[in-house]
Amino acid sequence: MQRSSLIWITALLLSLATGKADAHALLDRAEPRVGNKVPSPPREVTLYFTQKLEPAFSSVTVTGPSGQRVDAGKARVNGNQMSIPLKGGGVGTYHVNWHVLSVDTHTTDGNFTFQVGP
Repeated sequence: MQRSSLIWITALLLSLATGKADAHALLDRAEPRVGNKVPSPPREVTLYFTQKLEPAFSSVTVTGPSGQRVDAGKARVNGNQMSIPLKGGGVGTYHVNWHVLSVDTHTTDGNFTFQVGP
């Protein structure tokens, strides 16, 4: 009977441990879409995450084709959404880098690109 209890407790602990990995705020989608091509520079980039974010500890930067930052102002966070306005950057590849803290205190970061041009 003791051995079956130990197996059951071990299984329970493993399931709880794997559940924590799902608790991070992961990038769900973005506008412009990840890897997408748009005809003209967007006025802002918006990222949608799988969890609500802590505004004071979440940020995003965007660089344009010349490698210069084109984000303008501070990122706005509303629930699981983070947006940042952009100034014009021209035609080419844009790089988006983000770092977020979810309300459950887990941090994640990542990056993606999108293209601007005809």
